[in-house]
Amino acid sequence: MKVLVGVKRVVDPNVKVRVKADGSGVETANIKMAINPFCEIAVEQAVRMKEAGVVTEIVVVSVGLPQCQETLRTAMAMGADRGILVETDVDVQPLAVAKVMKAIIAKENPQLVIMGKQAVDNDCNQTGQMIAALMGWPQATHISKVEPAGDVANVTREVDGGLESLTIKLPAVVTADLRLNEPRYVTLPNIMKAKKKPLEVIKPDALCVDVAPRLTTLKVVEPAKRGSGVKLADVAELVNKLKNEAKVI
Repeated sequence: MKVLVGVKRVVDPNVKVRVKADGSGVETANIKMAINPFCEIAVEQAVRMKEAGVVTEIVVVSVGLPQCQETLRTAMAMGADRGILVETDVDVQPLAVAKVMKAIIAKENPQLVIMGKQAVDNDCNQTGQMIAALMGWPQATHISKVEPAGDVANVTREVDGGLESLTIKLPAVVTADLRLNEPRYVTLPNIMKAKKKPLEVIKPDALCVDVAPRLTTLKVVEPAKRGSGVKLADVAELVNKLKNEAKVI
């Protein structure tokens, strides 16, 4: 079984995000970048399935700037076999990524596509669903467990009411939730080995995909700072403030 895993380069989750002075977006210059945590979980799952003898090849794909090669190398250091970078300097949005992934799927013919359920930078939670729709494939989102068995996969989904168990036909698209696994620590020897693994760089035009943005960001602002709390003498004073200051009652 061949597995295709999408990975995204994002601002390191441990870095405090700052808005640009002109309000056009968040500051990324001289900022530490990392693989999206949910994508890291997706890669880890594919590697564990390969170690279990279920998967024969893992291909990781990223769409974005040349620096995304570092992200792909990290995924290959975790255990992926090779990488594909669709290089573009355009701010790629979920639908464009889904169209690129559709073209890569047609080229690679995987039996399973694993994506992170969302990226921590835009929180869109759309790409995996869009890929499944474009391909006409079954999908299972927010999964905490996946077990391929022949031409089907048994999955467990995280839902509001608890857990949902499904059996979906392969090929399919699944998106990884936090409780799927805990990614491994990448060792230095594996980082060195990853540098020798094949990494293909192609342009969106070669895939006949238009990645031009369809949405325009008008302005990005920081959330309002939270005011300091105050101690109240009694319930009457609380009701008064809720009514006259907060105006919520």
